[in-house]
Amino acid sequence: MRAILQLQGVTRQFGGLMALNDISFDLQPGEIVGLIGPNGAGKTTLVNLVTAVYGLTKGKIIFDGQRIDGWKPHEISRIGIARTFQIVQPFPKMTVLENVAAGALFAAGAKSIEAAKERALEHLQFVGLADFADAPASALTLADRKRLELAKSLAMNPKLLLLDEVNAGLNNVEIKPALDLIRRLVERGITILLIEHLMKVVLAVCSRVIVLHHGQMICEGTPSEVVRDPQVIEAYLGLRFARRGQRKSGHE
Repeated sequence: MRAILQLQGVTRQFGGLMALNDISFDLQPGEIVGLIGPNGAGKTTLVNLVTAVYGLTKGKIIFDGQRIDGWKPHEISRIGIARTFQIVQPFPKMTVLENVAAGALFAAGAKSIEAAKERALEHLQFVGLADFADAPASALTLADRKRLELAKSLAMNPKLLLLDEVNAGLNNVEIKPALDLIRRLVERGITILLIEHLMKVVLAVCSRVIVLHHGQMICEGTPSEVVRDPQVIEAYLGLRFARRGQRKSGHE
């Protein structure tokens, strides 16, 4: 099966700062892959490179068999790559429905405003926000703004969805339905790269994990392999969490 996303030697330098250095990995269709690492490791920079917010210093990005580095952000959005943002910023004076319809209209090629609103309502139903369709986006709670961010991304009809800290700020009660949504996205045929600090989320939904540290990829493997890796323990997890992860994975 052909990889849906391939990064080959991806490097990004900002002046004297090497933000990402020689990053290579593939995503297979239908995977949920976790991207973890300490603050400043380069996780959001990587997402910004895939979505053309930044250009590469060197390397290649291939999506669905086509090289896309050097493209513009709006071109990336129209071929099936969508993202959420760590800090959610909906259009506050627009309704919840209008926020989502904007993505359907301008990125997914809806033929009219009415068609865009119809699609938007379907996505709001999927994420559980249909009852708030006519409410201003500014009235939503943080958990519901996260759902709105997801609906906005779905309106772009993605094949690949890059989720940047989608669970940040949520409590334990709110995280479970968020994880259920992520699993249902994969059932729809969407491949997911999940940037996440909460290891319990990574362990719960990811089949594979990529670990960045100081712009380098220091580990790639299954969740159980990653929590036992000495470099990951030292750089990110700490011994206490690693032991807990090993017990959950049956590797005490």
